[in-house]
Amino acid sequence: MFSIRKSRAAAAVGLGISAAIVLAGCSGGGAEPATTYDPDEKVTLNFAFWGNDVRAALYDEAFAAFNEEYPNITVNSSFLGFPEFWEKRQTEAAGGGLPDVMQFDYSYLRQYSENGLLLDLDPYLGNIIDTDPLSENILGIGVVGDVTTGIPTSTNAWGLYTNPKLLEQVGVEGYEGGGSWDDYADWMETVTDAGAAQGIYGGTDWTGRIQNFELQLRAEGSYLFSEDAEPGFDKDRLAEFWEQGDDVRDGVTIPQQRLEEIYPLSGFDAAQTTSELTWDNFGAGYLGNLGESFTELGLVEPPVTVEGAKDLYQKPSMLHTISAKTDHPEAAATLVNFLVNSPEVGAIFGTNRGLPASETQLEGADLQGIDAQINDYEASIEDRLGDAPPVPIIGAGTLEEKFRQIGQELGFGTLTVDEAVDQFFNEMDVVLNQ
Repeated sequence: MFSIRKSRAAAAVGLGISAAIVLAGCSGGGAEPATTYDPDEKVTLNFAFWGNDVRAALYDEAFAAFNEEYPNITVNSSFLGFPEFWEKRQTEAAGGGLPDVMQFDYSYLRQYSENGLLLDLDPYLGNIIDTDPLSENILGIGVVGDVTTGIPTSTNAWGLYTNPKLLEQVGVEGYEGGGSWDDYADWMETVTDAGAAQGIYGGTDWTGRIQNFELQLRAEGSYLFSEDAEPGFDKDRLAEFWEQGDDVRDGVTIPQQRLEEIYPLSGFDAAQTTSELTWDNFGAGYLGNLGESFTELGLVEPPVTVEGAKDLYQKPSMLHTISAKTDHPEAAATLVNFLVNSPEVGAIFGTNRGLPASETQLEGADLQGIDAQINDYEASIEDRLGDAPPVPIIGAGTLEEKFRQIGQELGFGTLTVDEAVDQFFNEMDVVLNQ
């Protein structure tokens, strides 16, 4: 359930951070960038990331490897939990003192980029930062307003997890992937009917996740929000999406009350549902929560809205960025290149930061079990992968959280679909016009 906690944190921090960033934005820029690094120059870089002691130890190991190659660059690192990380960046942005290099979340890239707080990395691409191991789609993820301000370290894609052990327990074959949304609903109903005596359900109402709405919009040639923050849907289309849940909320998917009782676990990692639509890098977390008796998961493509559509895309698990005010842009770019492309870093981190986006780093990672399965899955959906959408609009985290909350209320039956649509559009009006 990391994504729910994370979106709540983004909602809490996201709106408050904008004013502070705007105040600092006009002072961004920095020196005219060079494209070579002087190996004899002794410099110190400050690096900040969110995570825990495990990730900190991995970064320490990576920095030790970096120093073997670049002994004159000293890296001082610090880390915090996700919400605290962004609260500190807010304070630093207002004071003009962001760290030289930062682990960065996609949902904040536009805010910081548009206010001149992040270094333009284009002059370093192809020289200090090796772009050959990175696809054009991956590089495009870090572009805001035609300027590259972030380099993805890792990717994930939307997928459908299933639980083979529970399915065997209720005597139903696993969902094969693809098919229509009706096909998926029918399969869930079969599972729920078979598992009724054991309290096992086919899945969760997919209309509670904004990502499933985006998937359908992309299949139709539209989008959630354009580069200019224009919505790619109207009230009727959103109502149509939420009405899809009417047929599954009553007796097919796990009841909303049950989900509240088992939170912070989801129905899937509480072993009460046999499927879950989510980002593919959730697999290891699911297995950890399910416990040792569950040794494998299924991972297949989600239902298809329009055959042949490029509705899926690779999303960055995280990116690396550089402060526009760094005194050492060349050295900072050298560090970013190492953290993104080094096979040695791939071997150190594995998939701790997600599936490595760089081919050279991926080659260095020893992928086994669920990590290898995720890698195979992303290769299998290549024909469905389209261009990533524009970098999330300012306030995207707030809207995602509102969508989730409305989904809960629809699950409880405390809102009609029309009321839900009005609520979301009212919230969207506030966010887009703040």
